[in-house]
Amino acid sequence: MTVRQDLEGLLPQPRELGIASMECSREREETMLQSLAAEGPFGPVESPRKATRRLVMHSMAMFGREFCYAVEAAFVTPVLLSVGLPENLYSLVWLISPILGFVLQPVVGSASDHCTSGWGKRRPYILALGMMMIVGMALYLNGDTVVSALVSDKGTRRTWAIVITMLGVVLFDFAADFIDGPIKAYLFDVCSHQDKEKGLHYHALLTGLGGALGYFTGAIDWGHTVLGKYLGSEFQVMFFYAALVFLICLIVHLCSIPETSLTVKAESDVLLKASQAYQYGSIGKVKNGYFNSGYNEIKISSQQGKPTVKEDIQVQTQMTIKSLLKVLLSMPSHYRCLCVSHLMGWTAFLSNMLFFTDFMGQIVFNGDPYAPHNSTAYLTYERGVEIGCWGMCINAISSSLYSYLQKALLPYIGLKGLYFIGYLLFGLGTGFIGLFPKVYSTLALCSLFGVMSSTLYTVPFNLIADYHREEESQNGGGGGKHRSRGKGVDCAALTCMVQLAQIIVGVGLGFLVSAAGSVVVVVISASAIALLGCCFVAFFVRYVEESSK
Repeated sequence: MTVRQDLEGLLPQPRELGIASMECSREREETMLQSLAAEGPFGPVESPRKATRRLVMHSMAMFGREFCYAVEAAFVTPVLLSVGLPENLYSLVWLISPILGFVLQPVVGSASDHCTSGWGKRRPYILALGMMMIVGMALYLNGDTVVSALVSDKGTRRTWAIVITMLGVVLFDFAADFIDGPIKAYLFDVCSHQDKEKGLHYHALLTGLGGALGYFTGAIDWGHTVLGKYLGSEFQVMFFYAALVFLICLIVHLCSIPETSLTVKAESDVLLKASQAYQYGSIGKVKNGYFNSGYNEIKISSQQGKPTVKEDIQVQTQMTIKSLLKVLLSMPSHYRCLCVSHLMGWTAFLSNMLFFTDFMGQIVFNGDPYAPHNSTAYLTYERGVEIGCWGMCINAISSSLYSYLQKALLPYIGLKGLYFIGYLLFGLGTGFIGLFPKVYSTLALCSLFGVMSSTLYTVPFNLIADYHREEESQNGGGGGKHRSRGKGVDCAALTCMVQLAQIIVGVGLGFLVSAAGSVVVVVISASAIALLGCCFVAFFVRYVEESSK
């Protein structure tokens, strides 16, 4: 009995944990705190491997988003034409959203990095942006019908229909472009490095499948079906399907992998930083059961096994726009080079995709979009546009297939090889289409567009994950001594290159087509930018897998 009592006296009691940690040696204190962070309520330092079904569930958001994107690509131009939008406002519609995205997307990424919601850092933003997407779709697909039911005056009805439709397009594009950054950051937060790579491949796979299904659904004439007659028009049918598919995918995504609250995560980081940054006696004092670390005050005595925070003070304060711009401008050079390569890739890809159906109608089928609507030239142009939509469907299917093939190629050629091949094949494919504009060869080469889109959706984000992993390993898993750039900011900085590419394409290609007098210049320009991107990704982009050898 005496020996047992002696042994019990040697064991620290829970209420004495803070005092014991201050009185022991620095080495023993650090070991105890690391053990606390790894095995206590703070969760493991390295995220456990996730089941495949969880990663597939997480990727469903990309399926739903791309389905909605395909619906927009198929119907937004007919909708804008049907409400009587003037031609001089077309460029305004397509430029407002990317300009807002380029300016505000890093701000949203930073805000999600510092979100203290008990539901997690990313999911509140994903849910809000998802609801904005649905509202945007509702406005541009149903706005004309709603305005017609509420406004009787023809002139006023036309004006309000144009305003509501434009607002819907801008709101949808804004939310759909923004949601990609939090989704990628969410994946990076909750997954190990191996699961990040696997999850990105599933993202690309389901992105392609969602686009293919969206284009296929849009190609069906719903106006003469029972559902079309019941809802009124094919626009309402497409809104019904798109909203239903996206809501289901969004719910599955939000329920896929639980997030850790930033407040709980910060508490473990505080304990570890305190043991590393201060000597005994300089950390502060333990007063009345509270441990003052210099960052926050954490109550050492536990209540129901969980630490409590005396004051809700974040370890990192949320950025202002000024400090955020400073962080983005001072980011490491390899991040900037990756952003430049991503900008070149998306500029080439969007240059081709946004004008592809018009290219098919005018160049491949020799149609005329400005001819009378009952003329053979115009009907030929419409036929080319329809075939162009099937080419976009081929692009989406090949993107899904290649994203699966990437996993098999990665061990042999690495990220550098995948990045280079994606740009090279796209550059050669678009070049041959511009030089030899034939129907069957063009449709066959559309499969190379999918190689490029799959590359843009996976490889740059894999490199971001590699950069984060390297930084964490160099800083002992702490993410840097004063890391003010979170994963959300880095993902947002990368994805806002898509908006910048849209701005460049929207402003520049119109003048280029007017100067050249032919849409062929669009395809040739896309090929030239992609081939230039080959050189850039080969010589300027940094690859961790090679530098670590």
